[in-house]
Amino acid sequence: MIDLVEDELVLHGRIMPASNATFVGEIGEVRVVYKPVAGERPLWDFPDGTLADREVAAYLVSEAIGWDVVPETWLREGPHGLGMVQRWQEPDPDPDQEAVTLVPEGRVPPGYRRVFDGLDGQDQPVSLVHEDSPPLRRMAVFDIVVNNADRKGGHVLEMSDGHRYGVDHGVTFHTDHKLRTVLWGWLGERLTDAEIAAVSRLRAALGGDLGDALGFHLTEPEIDAIARRCDRLVARGSMPAPRGEWPAIPWPPF
Repeated sequence: MIDLVEDELVLHGRIMPASNATFVGEIGEVRVVYKPVAGERPLWDFPDGTLADREVAAYLVSEAIGWDVVPETWLREGPHGLGMVQRWQEPDPDPDQEAVTLVPEGRVPPGYRRVFDGLDGQDQPVSLVHEDSPPLRRMAVFDIVVNNADRKGGHVLEMSDGHRYGVDHGVTFHTDHKLRTVLWGWLGERLTDAEIAAVSRLRAALGGDLGDALGFHLTEPEIDAIARRCDRLVARGSMPAPRGEWPAIPWPPF
């Protein structure tokens, strides 16, 4: 039986060009990603806590809401000290599985939603689109709840069975509104009954074991802010629009 917390973490290489130190390794036969706290770059707008703690907190919220958005994630010691460890998920390389992509301007494929139009690196007009699928829509709702400031297309892992994992949740849970995402295609649409029930379930869990577990990784104001976002989302009953002075889409979007 493999102990994912205590068994040796063996590193095989570093992921480049990640903005913070990110390694691929194994614990026994389990392939993992390891991000040591010592390799984090300070962020002026996230002065409290660590990226690693917020990554673990995002997994705890993913589990509580019941959508399996975030791969299994935990804190443990590794070759470079305490860090976040996440179970590796190998995405499907089939281009037909691309959840977020660029297409010639206005040529939105069937089953996709347009987000915005712009120019690519060769100054050609393109549209950013994402698939219109239940797994990706659940990720969009999850991002609202955790206040994800960096949902890029490259942070969506397309699995061969149609499931979509979200990764890289180090800049989440801020008390101020910071939602930046490429998943704006459902803007203004009504939430489904299942989505409202899931957010309500998460809100209730904050008053029990989930709130206690998050207390090891987030500040009390950050946990209170999750509750407020849940309350607003359920009361509104629809997907929000961008607001505030910050860009609504992370740059680059991939």
